[in-house]
Amino acid sequence: MASLFIRFFDEPGPAPIEELGGKCASLVDLTNAGMPVPPGFAVTTDAYTAFVQSSGVADDIHRLLGEADADDVASVDAVSARIRDEIMQREVPAVIRDEFAAAYERLQSRFTTPVPVAVRSSATAEDLPEASFAGQQDTYLWLLGRDEVAEHVRRCWASLYTSRAIVYRLRNGIPNEGLSMAVAVQKMVDARTAGVAMTLDPSTGDRSTIVIDAAWGLGELVVSGQVTPDNIHVDKVMLTVTAETIGDKHIELVPDAAAKTIAEREVGPERRGIRSLTDAEAAQVAAMAKRAEKRFGVPQDVEWAIDRTLPEGENVLLLQSRPETVWAHKADRQATTTSGFGIQSITQSLLSQIGR
Repeated sequence: MASLFIRFFDEPGPAPIEELGGKCASLVDLTNAGMPVPPGFAVTTDAYTAFVQSSGVADDIHRLLGEADADDVASVDAVSARIRDEIMQREVPAVIRDEFAAAYERLQSRFTTPVPVAVRSSATAEDLPEASFAGQQDTYLWLLGRDEVAEHVRRCWASLYTSRAIVYRLRNGIPNEGLSMAVAVQKMVDARTAGVAMTLDPSTGDRSTIVIDAAWGLGELVVSGQVTPDNIHVDKVMLTVTAETIGDKHIELVPDAAAKTIAEREVGPERRGIRSLTDAEAAQVAAMAKRAEKRFGVPQDVEWAIDRTLPEGENVLLLQSRPETVWAHKADRQATTTSGFGIQSITQSLLSQIGR
């Protein structure tokens, strides 16, 4: 019997956003398409909804959000703190706890030794076509142990009501009614190199080029803009490197086995000046991004990693794929301005993508 509150990525069938949120729906779809996605499962939106309704939090959330003023930082912060505290303190129904525990053990049983996981939020509103919602909720990396992971699932639920998420929804007219949160629990990648790839050139819209940003370690520093990555252009047909700019890549995120967490460390000068992935690896990343684009039928913005623990040929992994937003609605923007898609609009769109 299928679980109401858990959906493994490799379970066949549709991947509805209203059940899985944007991120988890994409991971289920990509896994079922045979893409190299690290294994994991989603704690569905039904779990979140059952929790807030059974615990009484739903009424409090509605009341408190009615007091929030997007232009009053103090009021939003107070509302955010109250809601998040209630979500962290109220009791989760036993049926949800039991299903989560069974799913966590089932995931761990696929490996010979316990593996760390990433816990990532997957809100139902994060992929609205006119709103860049990515980055509004939380992600937690390198977690070990069922209880620790369960606590961070709850933290992801609570992150639906961070101050910036509340303000973002208020200012963009996104209603809170019907808003929900799924959570991805996924085997952590021990990334030697990671980054993003776009199946067009974001600066020109050229769909014959795949543009890859890459840096050492986990990709979060690339996504957040904390490092200057290598920028590599790959011909989409030939899968050959056509241009490159070597970034400084001055820091990286790597596992700290003793502390059972990740740590930021400085990258030595000998690695800063060299490209963080080979031509062959760039071709593999580009080919994978092309497959994602073909799967979804529109240009994609892909997060990827090269796992240092896996053999060559199996180590290029797909972590996430979402529709590209810089050029996706260019025609609509052109229809509302006489000046076309000017450089200011490009810059604003690119900046909106940084806050993933």
